[in-house]
Amino acid sequence: MERQQQPKPGPERELLEVVIGKWINEGNTVAIADAPSVNILTSDVYEWMPGGFFVIHTAYGRLGSTDVGGTEIIGYDEESKKYLSYFFDSQGNVTTDELIIEGDTWTWRGQNTGCTAEFTDDGKTQTAHHVSLDDGGNWVPSMEVTLTKVQ
Repeated sequence: MERQQQPKPGPERELLEVVIGKWINEGNTVAIADAPSVNILTSDVYEWMPGGFFVIHTAYGRLGSTDVGGTEIIGYDEESKKYLSYFFDSQGNVTTDELIIEGDTWTWRGQNTGCTAEFTDDGKTQTAHHVSLDDGGNWVPSMEVTLTKVQ
């Protein structure tokens, strides 16, 4: 009986390597008319899932005085030739984003939310600008955070 060869991740996965590690995420929400700015502090861990095809990202922390967290799965879809992100948060929400990687800039584009992160300091710092759709259908800033790789 011939042994079937195990599939291997393609070169598209190499671009995801920069995010692998443990990060501290600090920043704040952007104040809006009915909500003041609050501090954000989370611990984020990005690691390869078995097989090396997908990245799993877990986050735990506080948004103001509220405990928050979630799990994101990032992967490359061979059929569509796109990176995709699925995020499941601690409040029961699920978001699906296309992830566009252009050099040191990663952009998540979803139906109601988005984020652009710039990797600097040899990949040890991410500066992330989050946006969301307001009631009028306009993209407005929602969070400004900096992630620092600690391991």
